[in-house]
Amino acid sequence: HVQLVESGGGSVQAGGPLRLSCAASGFAYSSYCMGWFRQPPGKEREGVAVIDSDDGSTDYTDSVKGRFTISRDNAKNSLTLQMTDLKPEDTAMYYCAALSADGRCGLRSVFQFWGQGTQVTVS
Repeated sequence: HVQLVESGGGSVQAGGPLRLSCAASGFAYSSYCMGWFRQPPGKEREGVAVIDSDDGSTDYTDSVKGRFTISRDNAKNSLTLQMTDLKPEDTAMYYCAALSADGRCGLRSVFQFWGQGTQVTVS
């Protein structure tokens, strides 16, 4: 069965770093586009960063460019979001998600598999 399990969330002060991880299992991870999404309370879910399966190309929402880095380790079925210079507006539940290669790997693509999320709070 498919599992995506996020970890690394927590409470940090503005300006600080935080690293989120996603452990994937139950599907052909290396063939999937992977992404990080976030949803503040009462707001819509937003695509934060995606990384493609074939060439490892990435895309980021404008508000995190230069601060966040998405990466993947296909040998470990692992996805990472390295966040720096965190701001209060980064506060949200962060989700790991996967999309098969049949779909376009983009911030607004409809991802198939989702984790339960990990909370990031910046004060």
